[in-house]
Amino acid sequence: MVNVLFVCHGNICRSPMAEFLFKYKVDKLGVADKFHIESRATSTEEIGNPIHRGAKRILDKFNIDYSKKRAMQITLNDYNKYDYIIIMEQYNRYNIERRIKDTNNKIHLLLEYTDLKRDIADPWYTGNFDETYDDIMVGLDGFYNFLKETKQI
Repeated sequence: MVNVLFVCHGNICRSPMAEFLFKYKVDKLGVADKFHIESRATSTEEIGNPIHRGAKRILDKFNIDYSKKRAMQITLNDYNKYDYIIIMEQYNRYNIERRIKDTNNKIHLLLEYTDLKRDIADPWYTGNFDETYDDIMVGLDGFYNFLKETKQI
């Protein structure tokens, strides 16, 4: 079982999109039983809130149910539970490591698994959820291929 936690600032845009799109992807590939996938925030600003309407619009295109998702903040227990903590931007690393030291090298930038190796822009500020979706999908494909190549799935 590969335990994956996607993390962004508020857990209402990028990380829930990554969570549900990765769940969708591994389900379509027939390997959902090999994963435990969730998402969290680095901040407390949105705790308890549902995902952003722009993220909902993207997920609705795939008929993905996100209705029970509420923003949650990452904890030390999460750090210990997950094999991979996949962040959307370097600022997420900074915010996590203010509270939790990455002693096991679990924190990785999503686009680190691609040739892009950059942050994914926050659509809360850009308003461009389609661009965020494109970046997330490229990152998820790269991450999935990494797991296959390293024989973790």
